[in-house]
Amino acid sequence: MHDGLLLIIPVIAFALIFDFLNGFHDSANSIATVVSTRVLSPRFAVMWAAFFNFIAFLFFGLHVANTIGKGIIDIAIIDKTIIFGTLVGACGWNIITWLFGLPTSSSHALIGGLVGSALVKAGTGALVWNGIIKTVVFIFVSPILGFFLGLAFGVAVYWLFSKSSPTRVDHVFRKGQLVSAALYSLGHGGNDAQKTMGIIASLLFSAGYLGPKFHIPLWIVLTCHAAIALGTMFGGWRIVKTMGQKVSKLKPVDGFCAESGAAATLFMSSAFGIPVSTTHTITGAIMGVGSLKRLSAVKWGVAGQIIWAWILTIPCSAAISASTYFLIRFVRARF
Repeated sequence: MHDGLLLIIPVIAFALIFDFLNGFHDSANSIATVVSTRVLSPRFAVMWAAFFNFIAFLFFGLHVANTIGKGIIDIAIIDKTIIFGTLVGACGWNIITWLFGLPTSSSHALIGGLVGSALVKAGTGALVWNGIIKTVVFIFVSPILGFFLGLAFGVAVYWLFSKSSPTRVDHVFRKGQLVSAALYSLGHGGNDAQKTMGIIASLLFSAGYLGPKFHIPLWIVLTCHAAIALGTMFGGWRIVKTMGQKVSKLKPVDGFCAESGAAATLFMSSAFGIPVSTTHTITGAIMGVGSLKRLSAVKWGVAGQIIWAWILTIPCSAAISASTYFLIRFVRARF
């Protein structure tokens, strides 16, 4: 029993490293607009986002986590090596895209990692195509939906406040952005922040350390959220700059509309248990709000680089994961 725990602990630690890297990427999305518009300082924005990320499970449960955990590859083939290879693929791709300041999806990197390891272990028969196809479709649906909802919020707000002075609009939406950032962080947590908790709990449950009934202990919840918050504080600022300034220059009213549009997309997706990318959603919403001023307000060259990174995330993380799993199997066979 203790030998088994010694093998599981390093995988749990690696899962927390992935969670930390998730903070580099996805949690930065929660605070990018509110920091770039200077409504909150980075320190307070991190605490604000982390709090609403944490309480999101009270509103959404673990529906999306279950979809990712059971709907991508055959759960019967999952073992410690599969998860290790998956985490290497996801972490590797996160680091590569972080170095270029590109806001890609940690969820899709994790899915790509699962696919890569499963292909090496059991071939295409281990893949759950319905879940994979649904995920790939929403790579394109979620940013488009975010774009139009962000645009719709922008049109409505600009019409309602068309006769107000710029000073009054700025004053109102500096406060309003606190609400929209909170709602977005709730949506982010409900659709994304649960995956590492599920991985760790599944490892412990399969090894018999959680008792006869699957559950996620409070220490796992707190540890995972702490890892995401630390990742945001230490590494997210490259992507904050891309999201908040390079795609389109934002004012507090723009940040409010973008976050509201993205939050609405995430709320709807989570209600149906669809694992969409929070990164894609907020990027689409920012583009939607930016295009309201004029199409040239969106820097489409930067947007094009981001879209290519989205398309490449699953195959590239799968390739890294497959190579890792193959290497582990080769070393075991030799030694």
